[in-house]
Amino acid sequence: MTGFGSGVMKAGLQEHQRVVESMATQFELLERIAARIVACFEAGGRLYLLGNGGSAADAQHIAAELVGRFKKDRKALPAVALTTDTSALTAISNDIGFEQVFSRQVEALVTPRDIVWALSVSGRSRNVLAALQTARKAKAATIGFTGRSGGAMAELCDLCFRADHDQSDRVQEAHQLAYHLICDAIEQHPTRR
Repeated sequence: MTGFGSGVMKAGLQEHQRVVESMATQFELLERIAARIVACFEAGGRLYLLGNGGSAADAQHIAAELVGRFKKDRKALPAVALTTDTSALTAISNDIGFEQVFSRQVEALVTPRDIVWALSVSGRSRNVLAALQTARKAKAATIGFTGRSGGAMAELCDLCFRADHDQSDRVQEAHQLAYHLICDAIEQHPTRR
């Protein structure tokens, strides 16, 4: 069985490396995202995260890194994944519609001092776009993580990181590295210690 899938795996690894290397052109953007989140926390605001599928898992991952800890012991940071309240998710989806599953929560919770961070590989998920539109109405800052095209999402975000790929696996791998860099920068900030 030597060599089973090795061609596919090697090509996948090479493509992963290319996407990661392309992130260097967005380093300043990642720094600006981290700084915006730190400023939000310092002003008493909260970070709300959302996405579907693998992006929902990433939203929860980011919130866990900030509420818990990333690498250092420090005070908990106010980050909430809007993907975790099963009663709200199912009630809103059933009674109002899945397209409003995040925007309804944003409407209820988000204030002008908060940030809404949306993740969508395609940048076209209707429930994500609706949430960003609602965040804008609330005058909250918006951050997006998406794929190469950015979809309609890019225009709704104050700061938008685009992984240089269209396939979900490569995009989500870049997203994970990018948000880990952001979490590390937030944790290293003097006021977070």
